[in-house]
Amino acid sequence: MKLRNLRIETQPQLMIIPMIDIIFFLLVFFMMSTLYMVEQHTIPVNLPQAASAQQDKPVSINITVLDSGNIMFNQEEIPLNLLAKRVSLELGKQTDNVFILRGDKQVAYGQVIAVLDELKQAGAHRVSVAVEKVR
Repeated sequence: MKLRNLRIETQPQLMIIPMIDIIFFLLVFFMMSTLYMVEQHTIPVNLPQAASAQQDKPVSINITVLDSGNIMFNQEEIPLNLLAKRVSLELGKQTDNVFILRGDKQVAYGQVIAVLDELKQAGAHRVSVAVEKVR
């Protein structure tokens, strides 16, 4: 004769609905709390409007050396001997322009250096060289 064990033979049940509720609550909590983490160190003021207002953000200008050796100033093709004049015109409009030099990896190193030299001779002080990040 087999005696019955006094322990409960049923397995405990895992209730998934309350866990989903708690996870959703935590998600909403962290989303709302990150919105208030940004500190602004300014005094709120109602500023007047002006028609001649301008933004103090420097403009970035792309100068691309294609694999064929052609030079692109933003979207227009320009010869190397006119590059310094064009850069001077842009610096005359706004002096804190950022020039981004993008050279194809197939182009000769000397061609990119010639473009960089023209930029420096024209007075460009803020020049960046664009590269791709290694994965």
